[in-house]
Amino acid sequence: MKIVYAIVSSDDGTRVTDVLTEHHYSVTRLATTGGFLKKGNATLMIGTEADRVDDVIGLIKDTCGKRQKITCNVPSPNIASVSPGYMMVPMTVELGGATIFVTDVERFEKI
Repeated sequence: MKIVYAIVSSDDGTRVTDVLTEHHYSVTRLATTGGFLKKGNATLMIGTEADRVDDVIGLIKDTCGKRQKITCNVPSPNIASVSPGYMMVPMTVELGGATIFVTDVERFEKI
């Protein structure tokens, strides 16, 4: 038995959860925050047999691949130490995608 942790954008969380549920995977969704943009994420926990991990990861990839770029303003590294917050420079960042961890489950009980 394995547990797959998938951290996806909150925009993708519902879609990924729906797709996994349609394919008969049990999913627990947690609202999380983090990353460079400090935007909302969804951390999905999916328990599955070891031979189905690649299928889970494939469904996640198909549902929330990297697809967007946005421009945001960040403090210039050259001026930040002298005048924090005064000099902002634009930066392009990709959104979407997933960070996935797969771990062994020592014990599983459904009560």
